[in-house]
Amino acid sequence: MKDLTKGPVGRHVVSLATFIALTMFFQTLYFLADLYFVGRLGKEAVAGVGLAGNLMFIVLALTQSMSVGATSLVSQSLGRKDRAHAQLVFNQAMALSILTGVVFGALFFAVRGAYARRLAADAVTAELGIDYLTWFVPALFLQFPLVIMGAALRAMGDMKLPTLIQIATVLLNIALAPVLMFGFELRVAGAAIASLVAIGLGCVAFVLYFRRPASPMRFHLAEWTPQPRLWGAMLRIGLPAGGEFALVSVYMVLVYDIIRPFGAAAQAGFGIGIRVVQSLFLPTVAIAFAAAPVAGQNYGAGLGPRVRQTFYSAATTSAVLMLALTLLCEIAPAGMIRFFNADPGVVAFGSEYLRITCWNFLASGIVFVSSSVFQGMGNTLPPLGASALRLVLFAIPAYVVSHQPGFQLRHVWYISVASVTVQLVVNLWLLHREFAKKLAPVPAAEAQPAAAT
Repeated sequence: MKDLTKGPVGRHVVSLATFIALTMFFQTLYFLADLYFVGRLGKEAVAGVGLAGNLMFIVLALTQSMSVGATSLVSQSLGRKDRAHAQLVFNQAMALSILTGVVFGALFFAVRGAYARRLAADAVTAELGIDYLTWFVPALFLQFPLVIMGAALRAMGDMKLPTLIQIATVLLNIALAPVLMFGFELRVAGAAIASLVAIGLGCVAFVLYFRRPASPMRFHLAEWTPQPRLWGAMLRIGLPAGGEFALVSVYMVLVYDIIRPFGAAAQAGFGIGIRVVQSLFLPTVAIAFAAAPVAGQNYGAGLGPRVRQTFYSAATTSAVLMLALTLLCEIAPAGMIRFFNADPGVVAFGSEYLRITCWNFLASGIVFVSSSVFQGMGNTLPPLGASALRLVLFAIPAYVVSHQPGFQLRHVWYISVASVTVQLVVNLWLLHREFAKKLAPVPAAEAQPAAAT
């Protein structure tokens, strides 16, 4: 384990963020590849596949709820040299993830038709969405055990294997998708099948790694018998973090419902725009993910000044990056949308979304960083509350405005920017209150050495 309580805090954040960003880059490329190939099939196909994005955030919420708790408990056990308990936590997390994945997969496979028809702008878009979800929902199920195995490896400090597997699965998906979509004429179903095969082989690679004789963590089915107390311990840590992703999913469903009357072009433009935004957010999310362990180690060591310094260093780096990306979206929004689909209507709606929503990039970046510092300090409830407030401040005005004469989609994006700004203010207030409560002032003679690092 790398000691993050010594040396320059900013260097630790950048060093960790660089490696995390590499992993996230290939994860993002995974989805952009699908979007690029689907874009060749027309705006209805893009809009139909975009419906799966909402489910992705639900999966992220559920897997985050388990993986954050599992990572925390496994790493703590390994730190105490209690490998038996670490292995028990790992196996319990696997059992919980598979059970949750089965329930999720069965539920959404059963309602995929009703879900697509409720949110799609027209019948063609709905049918294409159903074709995609028929194969993509099983792929989402496989994400549950995959994420837990990756979380256990991170807890052990092994970041190399998850990255290598991620790269291999992305390359496989990129190679397989066009063959299935156009060579075998499976269209959107081919893109989903390519994802299912790639994720499935990724799971197999992880399983083989854990089954090797030298693995410090092994599968023991005898330890898969549910232990509610241990499940509760994992979920108490992870649920608030997962709740933030769940609120993002609710936000996306609300937006799709509001913009449905504008047709498939609007839904496709938003679907491409949100994927572009997610890609642009990659650097600041990596910085935020890096801030959590740096803040956590220093908080555990009682080095309050270094915890504060972690936030300020990460927030400053994030702000610089996000301001540059804001300028990019103001200069060339249409080009980024046109790369995936050249339909004039799609480009018009998507570029307007980017041009307006980019004004919340700075605020969103700092929100990500502050939420991660909260995780490092072991309290994930305040940022969840701020996210819930943001959703309320967006949903109510957006629905009211959408029923007014002369309503335009840009009104929704303006409301979104305003709600994120309020979320930033609340997050910063809550974080500084947390600093005041948990990072008590120390005598100058004691604070000076920590500050000097």
